[in-house]
Amino acid sequence: MPPGQRTVTAVEQRLAAAVGVLEQSSSLSRVSALLAKEQDPLPPRSKTAGCTVAGPLPDRGCTPGSVFAGATVEKICVPGYSKSVRSVSTKLRKQLFAAYGVAYPPASGAYELDHLIPLAIGGDNSAANLFPEAAEPRPGFKEKDVVEVYLQEQVCAGTLDLAAAQTQVAADWIAVYNALDKSDVSRIRQKYANWAN
Repeated sequence: MPPGQRTVTAVEQRLAAAVGVLEQSSSLSRVSALLAKEQDPLPPRSKTAGCTVAGPLPDRGCTPGSVFAGATVEKICVPGYSKSVRSVSTKLRKQLFAAYGVAYPPASGAYELDHLIPLAIGGDNSAANLFPEAAEPRPGFKEKDVVEVYLQEQVCAGTLDLAAAQTQVAADWIAVYNALDKSDVSRIRQKYANWAN
Protein backbone atom coordinates (compact mmCIF):
# COMPACT_ATOMS: atom_id res chain seq x y z
CA MET A 1 0.00 0.00 0.00
CA PRO A 2 1.42 3.44 -0.90
CA PRO A 3 2.46 5.62 2.10
CA GLY A 4 -0.24 8.24 1.42
CA GLN A 5 -2.97 5.61 1.35
CA ARG A 6 -1.76 4.19 4.70
CA THR A 7 -2.13 7.65 6.24
CA VAL A 8 -5.66 8.04 4.85
CA THR A 9 -6.58 4.57 6.15
CA ALA A 10 -5.18 5.38 9.61
CA VAL A 11 -7.11 8.67 9.71
CA GLU A 12 -10.31 6.91 8.63
CA GLN A 13 -9.84 4.32 11.39
CA ARG A 14 -9.30 7.01 14.05
CA LEU A 15 -12.34 8.91 12.77
CA ALA A 16 -14.50 5.77 12.90
CA ALA A 17 -13.33 5.11 16.48
CA ALA A 18 -14.13 8.70 17.47
CA VAL A 19 -17.61 8.47 15.94
CA GLY A 20 -18.16 5.24 17.90
CA VAL A 21 -17.20 6.97 21.15
CA LEU A 22 -19.54 9.88 20.38
CA GLU A 23 -22.42 7.52 19.57
CA GLN A 24 -21.83 5.58 22.78
CA SER A 25 -21.70 8.79 24.81
CA SER A 26 -25.01 9.78 23.20
CA SER A 27 -26.62 6.56 24.50
CA LEU A 28 -25.00 7.15 27.86
CA SER A 29 -26.30 10.71 28.14
CA ARG A 30 -29.86 9.64 27.25
CA VAL A 31 -29.78 6.67 29.65
CA SER A 32 -28.20 8.82 32.38
CA ALA A 33 -31.05 11.31 31.96
CA LEU A 34 -33.57 8.50 32.55
CA LEU A 35 -31.71 7.33 35.64
CA ALA A 36 -31.54 10.86 37.03
CA LYS A 37 -35.35 11.03 37.28
CA GLU A 38 -36.79 10.44 40.72
CA GLN A 39 -37.86 6.79 41.01
CA ASP A 40 -40.08 5.24 43.64
CA PRO A 41 -38.43 2.51 45.72
CA LEU A 42 -39.24 -1.05 44.74
CA PRO A 43 -42.59 -2.02 46.27
CA PRO A 44 -43.20 -5.44 47.83
CA ARG A 45 -44.93 -8.18 45.85
CA SER A 46 -48.67 -7.88 46.40
CA LYS A 47 -50.12 -10.56 44.07
CA THR A 48 -49.39 -14.23 43.45
CA ALA A 49 -52.14 -15.00 40.90
CA GLY A 50 -54.14 -13.29 38.20
CA CYS A 51 -51.04 -11.57 36.86
CA THR A 52 -51.21 -9.86 33.48
CA VAL A 53 -48.49 -8.40 31.32
CA ALA A 54 -48.54 -4.83 30.04
CA GLY A 55 -46.93 -5.47 26.66
CA PRO A 56 -43.36 -6.47 27.47
CA LEU A 57 -43.64 -5.23 31.07
CA PRO A 58 -44.74 -7.46 33.95
CA ASP A 59 -47.64 -6.96 36.30
CA ARG A 60 -46.24 -4.60 38.97
CA GLY A 61 -48.20 -6.36 41.72
CA CYS A 62 -46.74 -9.76 40.79
CA THR A 63 -43.26 -8.70 39.66
CA PRO A 64 -42.17 -5.37 41.16
CA GLY A 65 -38.48 -6.30 41.05
CA SER A 66 -36.11 -7.42 43.78
CA VAL A 67 -32.36 -7.43 44.34
CA PHE A 68 -29.84 -9.42 46.34
CA ALA A 69 -29.11 -7.44 49.52
CA GLY A 70 -25.36 -7.93 49.17
CA ALA A 71 -25.06 -7.17 45.45
CA THR A 72 -22.38 -4.54 44.96
CA VAL A 73 -20.54 -3.25 41.92
CA GLU A 74 -17.45 -5.14 43.10
CA LYS A 75 -19.41 -8.43 43.15
CA ILE A 76 -21.51 -8.11 39.99
CA CYS A 77 -18.58 -7.01 37.83
CA VAL A 78 -16.64 -10.23 38.38
CA PRO A 79 -16.82 -12.40 35.24
CA GLY A 80 -19.19 -15.33 35.82
CA TYR A 81 -21.16 -13.57 38.57
CA SER A 82 -24.61 -14.07 36.97
CA LYS A 83 -23.98 -17.75 36.38
CA SER A 84 -22.81 -18.21 39.98
CA VAL A 85 -26.03 -16.79 41.48
CA ARG A 86 -28.61 -18.05 38.95
CA SER A 87 -30.94 -20.50 40.71
CA VAL A 88 -34.59 -20.88 39.75
CA SER A 89 -36.35 -24.17 40.48
CA THR A 90 -38.73 -25.86 38.06
CA LYS A 91 -41.42 -25.58 40.75
CA LEU A 92 -41.04 -21.79 40.86
CA ARG A 93 -41.00 -21.61 37.06
CA LYS A 94 -44.30 -23.50 36.87
CA GLN A 95 -45.84 -21.30 39.59
CA LEU A 96 -44.89 -18.10 37.79
CA PHE A 97 -46.09 -19.25 34.38
CA ALA A 98 -49.40 -20.30 36.01
CA ALA A 99 -49.68 -16.96 37.85
CA TYR A 100 -49.41 -15.18 34.49
CA GLY A 101 -51.75 -17.62 32.72
CA VAL A 102 -49.08 -18.91 30.34
CA ALA A 103 -48.97 -22.63 29.53
CA TYR A 104 -45.90 -24.45 30.84
CA PRO A 105 -43.69 -25.41 29.21
CA PRO A 106 -44.14 -22.69 26.60
CA ALA A 107 -43.44 -23.25 22.92
CA SER A 108 -39.70 -23.16 22.26
CA GLY A 109 -38.49 -19.58 21.83
CA ALA A 110 -41.88 -18.02 22.63
CA TYR A 111 -41.15 -17.08 26.25
CA GLU A 112 -38.34 -17.02 28.76
CA LEU A 113 -38.64 -16.72 32.50
CA ASP A 114 -36.87 -13.40 32.85
CA HIS A 115 -35.41 -11.49 35.76
CA LEU A 116 -37.01 -8.03 35.73
CA ILE A 117 -33.88 -6.61 37.38
CA PRO A 118 -31.15 -8.63 35.67
CA LEU A 119 -28.83 -10.83 37.67
CA ALA A 120 -26.03 -8.94 35.93
CA ILE A 121 -26.90 -5.80 37.90
CA GLY A 122 -27.83 -7.47 41.18
CA GLY A 123 -31.38 -8.72 40.62
CA ASP A 124 -32.32 -11.80 42.64
CA ASN A 125 -34.08 -15.10 41.88
CA SER A 126 -37.24 -14.44 43.90
CA ALA A 127 -40.79 -14.58 42.54
CA ALA A 128 -40.90 -10.78 42.97
CA ASN A 129 -38.23 -10.45 40.28
CA LEU A 130 -39.32 -13.10 37.74
CA PHE A 131 -41.94 -13.17 35.00
CA PRO A 132 -42.62 -15.03 31.74
CA GLU A 133 -41.53 -12.60 29.04
CA ALA A 134 -42.57 -13.11 25.44
CA ALA A 135 -40.26 -12.80 22.43
CA GLU A 136 -43.04 -11.30 20.31
CA PRO A 137 -44.29 -8.69 19.82
CA ARG A 138 -41.07 -6.76 19.93
CA PRO A 139 -39.60 -5.36 22.04
CA GLY A 140 -39.46 -8.68 23.83
CA PHE A 141 -36.97 -10.66 25.84
CA LYS A 142 -34.21 -10.42 23.21
CA GLU A 143 -34.37 -6.63 23.29
CA LYS A 144 -34.38 -6.70 27.09
CA ASP A 145 -31.21 -8.80 26.95
CA VAL A 146 -29.54 -5.95 25.07
CA VAL A 147 -30.60 -3.50 27.81
CA GLU A 148 -29.20 -5.85 30.47
CA VAL A 149 -25.79 -6.04 28.78
CA TYR A 150 -25.65 -2.29 28.23
CA LEU A 151 -26.54 -1.47 31.84
CA GLN A 152 -24.00 -3.92 33.23
CA GLU A 153 -21.29 -2.50 30.94
CA GLN A 154 -22.01 1.03 32.09
CA VAL A 155 -22.36 0.19 35.79
CA CYS A 156 -19.09 -1.76 35.73
CA ALA A 157 -17.37 1.09 33.86
CA GLY A 158 -18.47 3.43 36.64
CA THR A 159 -20.59 5.61 34.34
CA LEU A 160 -24.00 4.61 35.77
CA ASP A 161 -25.12 4.20 39.38
CA LEU A 162 -26.06 0.61 40.28
CA ALA A 163 -29.15 1.43 42.37
CA ALA A 164 -30.45 3.87 39.75
CA ALA A 165 -29.97 1.28 36.98
CA GLN A 166 -31.84 -1.33 39.05
CA THR A 167 -34.75 1.00 39.75
CA GLN A 168 -35.04 2.23 36.15
CA VAL A 169 -34.97 -1.22 34.58
CA ALA A 170 -37.68 -2.32 37.03
CA ALA A 171 -39.79 0.75 36.31
CA ASP A 172 -39.52 0.72 32.51
CA TRP A 173 -36.76 -1.17 30.70
CA ILE A 174 -38.33 -0.19 27.36
CA ALA A 175 -37.44 3.46 28.00
CA VAL A 176 -33.80 2.40 28.40
CA TYR A 177 -33.97 0.34 25.19
CA ASN A 178 -35.47 3.28 23.29
CA ALA A 179 -32.71 5.59 24.60
CA LEU A 180 -29.95 3.40 23.16
CA ASP A 181 -28.27 4.36 19.90
CA LYS A 182 -28.72 1.83 17.12
CA SER A 183 -24.94 1.45 17.09
CA ASP A 184 -24.96 0.23 20.72
CA VAL A 185 -27.82 -2.18 20.01
CA SER A 186 -25.99 -3.48 16.93
CA ARG A 187 -22.67 -3.80 18.79
CA ILE A 188 -24.24 -5.83 21.60
CA ARG A 189 -26.18 -8.02 19.19
CA GLN A 190 -23.02 -8.74 17.21
CA LYS A 191 -21.04 -9.52 20.36
CA TYR A 192 -23.74 -11.90 21.61
CA ALA A 193 -25.10 -13.11 18.27
CA ASN A 194 -25.96 -16.54 19.69
CA TRP A 195 -28.79 -15.12 21.82
CA ALA A 196 -29.42 -11.46 20.98
CA ASN A 197 -30.84 -11.81 17.45
